[in-house]
Amino acid sequence: MILHFWKTGSEAGFDGPVYVSVTDFKVTRLRDYLLAMVTGLRLRAGWRRHEGSLGLWLWAKPLQQRAGSVSVWRSEEDLMKFVRWPTHVEIMRNFRPRGHVTSVSWSEPEFQPGPTFKAAAQRLDGGDPELAHS
Repeated sequence: MILHFWKTGSEAGFDGPVYVSVTDFKVTRLRDYLLAMVTGLRLRAGWRRHEGSLGLWLWAKPLQQRAGSVSVWRSEEDLMKFVRWPTHVEIMRNFRPRGHVTSVSWSEPEFQPGPTFKAAAQRLDGGDPELAHS
């Protein structure tokens, strides 16, 4: 797995319960995979503007043409604001026909980077049926 370093969000240093979201996008064509990676990096560049975001990791599995994110939020409501953000809606609309996206989210009593990413990686590696790909 290729992993991009942690990108701090608007709520760096937040101390309290958090909401974690893992996305997994599997594309069918290489050019769509490359476009998805560039789009993800552009979103990452402006990550600090998103209210309620503690931060995110981008990940990629190039040989499987899979990529996605592990994002950490102050609350589920903050994640939903991002999901409804017009730029995100447009990206999802454009990429929907190019592959298959799955996601899973959960709450944690506090943010601990190591354990949070480990839990996300386990889900990505088949530990969560919602994220399993054939």
